[in-house]
Amino acid sequence: MSQASSIQRLLNEFERLPGIGPKSAQRIVYWLLNGDTEAARRLAGAIIDVKESVRFCSCCFNYAEGETCGICESAALGKRDKSIVCVVSEPRDITAIERTGEHAGTYHVLGGALSPLENIGPNDLKIRELIQRLQGDEVHEVLVATNSNVEGEATASYLALLIKPLGVRVTRLASGLPVGGDLEFADELTLGRAIESRYEL
Repeated sequence: MSQASSIQRLLNEFERLPGIGPKSAQRIVYWLLNGDTEAARRLAGAIIDVKESVRFCSCCFNYAEGETCGICESAALGKRDKSIVCVVSEPRDITAIERTGEHAGTYHVLGGALSPLENIGPNDLKIRELIQRLQGDEVHEVLVATNSNVEGEATASYLALLIKPLGVRVTRLASGLPVGGDLEFADELTLGRAIESRYEL
């Protein structure tokens, strides 16, 4: 394969990444070409390492390098409040909430949100696993922190219907988050206030 075609192949791969257009891909590729070979090896190694070593936490389905994630490990050691479970759609939402410093409990990642248009139903999410976590008397509150769009609201309402009969308090992030917005793009102050002002479903 010639140098030109290998460059084009790399450009094509970078352009497939979310948020990377042709110009950004070109900047990255030329930065790699002008940099030393060791920098390229480190980048390639880091990508392969993350794909081979990262899995889902067996408890909350956050990203983890071991059997459980760091948050669940902290909860097991009594360093986090196991009585409050914050339910999010994706692992990246945990990062956004953790930045606020307002949530000292644990998490549960659904792996998406209910979306009939995309054929995503309750059986496609980690809802059954969440209900199993609530069977004991350890959890007193479930904070539903799904996005404030149609899918997120539908998911929150569905979870409330399932959880309330278990005698567990169900709360939702308060207003302050833009309707239709994603948690990962919310600033810490807005998200922190939403957690503080959560309301019961």
